[in-house]
Amino acid sequence: MENVWLYTLASVFIVSLISLIGIFTITLGTNILKKILLFLVSFSAGALLGDTFIHLIPEMAESGFTIKTSACILSGIILFFIIEKFLHWRHCHIPTSKQHPHPLAAVNLVGDGLHNFIDGTLIAGSYLVSVPLGISTTIAVILHEIPQEMGDFGVLLYAGVRRFRALFYNFLSALTAVLGAVLVLLMGTWADNISLFLIPFTAGGFIYIAGSDLIPELHKETAVSKSIVQLISILVGFGVMFALLLLE
Repeated sequence: MENVWLYTLASVFIVSLISLIGIFTITLGTNILKKILLFLVSFSAGALLGDTFIHLIPEMAESGFTIKTSACILSGIILFFIIEKFLHWRHCHIPTSKQHPHPLAAVNLVGDGLHNFIDGTLIAGSYLVSVPLGISTTIAVILHEIPQEMGDFGVLLYAGVRRFRALFYNFLSALTAVLGAVLVLLMGTWADNISLFLIPFTAGGFIYIAGSDLIPELHKETAVSKSIVQLISILVGFGVMFALLLLE
């Protein structure tokens, strides 16, 4: 159990540090940033779907895939829908501008904090099952967090928050992942079956993020060359998740 705590806390802290990547949006030009995000969003979609169908669902099948498992997957989808619908917050991967405005900074921070808290619970739940599953889920979360945190940093700047204060607020919001992870690990000491809920819940959340947020973003680019890059990037995301099978 000590190894699980160590791996989990290290993973969520690394995920939290991703919030500081927003500083790079200042030094990059708009065209370069869009090209990078085109690859990252596609790669992220592939990694999330790859982790779901290569790692999480097979793990569920080993314990028996029942109607309760399906209900947990659907609950993950519904919860992420609620987060977006009622907090008016979404995973946006386009830099903010007058042509592409974002929600208010405070609302965005609340939504981002809740999302990061859930990320922490998902990572901890995966590590409770096995270290390889925890690593694959952490990587999938990190790949999704990179474009998301760039967008969140842009929201704060657009709302008038100063650069270093925006980084600080974004990092505080990201640290809620640590709280989520610790909560699950503490529950795991007396609720051994918590992973039976969290693993399908994670799968549902990843399916929602990839299908509702990331892939629709990719459809905004219709040029053949960019579409090919998107497809290749998605396949690379799949490949990374397949490669992680070697850890098991």
